[in-house]
Amino acid sequence: MQTTSIRGRLSLTRLGVGGAQLGNLGRTIDDAQSQAVVDAGWERGIRYFDTAPHYGLGLSERRLGAALAQYPRDEYVLSTKVGRLLVDTPETADQVDPGGFQVPATHRREWDFTRDGVLRSLEGSLERLGLDRVDIVYLHDPDFHWETASTEGIQALIDLREEGVVGAVGVGMNQSAMPAAFIEHTDIDVVMLAGRYTLLEQPALADLLPLAAARGVGIVNVGIYNSGLLARDRVPADATYNYLPAPPELVARANRIAEICERWGTTLPTAAMHYGLDHPAIAAVVVGCRSAAQVEDAVRRVEADVPAGLWLELASEELIPATGE
Repeated sequence: MQTTSIRGRLSLTRLGVGGAQLGNLGRTIDDAQSQAVVDAGWERGIRYFDTAPHYGLGLSERRLGAALAQYPRDEYVLSTKVGRLLVDTPETADQVDPGGFQVPATHRREWDFTRDGVLRSLEGSLERLGLDRVDIVYLHDPDFHWETASTEGIQALIDLREEGVVGAVGVGMNQSAMPAAFIEHTDIDVVMLAGRYTLLEQPALADLLPLAAARGVGIVNVGIYNSGLLARDRVPADATYNYLPAPPELVARANRIAEICERWGTTLPTAAMHYGLDHPAIAAVVVGCRSAAQVEDAVRRVEADVPAGLWLELASEELIPATGE
């Protein structure tokens, strides 16, 4: 599979597997299904895998580490995140995690972007993963913690990068303005951007993407289906957007795009995949998968041909920005 270099520090396959579903996001899967996801990705040439302590209170990291253990460590790129410490809560172990993951609430998440918090978080991740290093570490959702995250937090990661403990450092967020500020004021290598550059909406075109391209910072684009709205050929009325019920006007807009895709012999999710990859700043798209079949679907979409005329018609209908905007 085609790869892209991140500031000369490491290379990412253009498609990566996201690990939220391996942490039982929204529904339960078992260890065998998790292994099947990783195996299917590996077989199809995917060599980038992403996870976080937040995903299933560490379950995703444990499953991903176990699933990758059979593969040569130098042949894949693994990223995780810091900023949410997992604190033992045995008193709530009989309850379900309130964070949206179908796991026992054996821990609670505690925001901590201090140097000590970053180091403790990464130490815990390495233990769960069963590894002595990771390739990329992101500050995870520091939206309300700019002062600490942009100083202590990112400097701790930069120090680890300089020591060779991690390969590249960055931030992962659901907005574009603050990651752009991180690029302006800190020495990051990569941004994981969630849902802000998709076939449905492109706010990152106004700030983050041009700046990242100019500074050589790689963008890992995630949430390209807008949490399900663009994941099927036609959009049902009960589709979700940002993990909530989608507003009717967005459902209608997505279905207009789907109709045009069909006229050009392609599908809405295939077009969403290609659009999500098609910017000079974007190094990779990462898609969350809970089954081998979903991995296969993602790979087929990447490999499919999308007619250039589709983008011209979508732009003429003002459904996406015209080229150059």
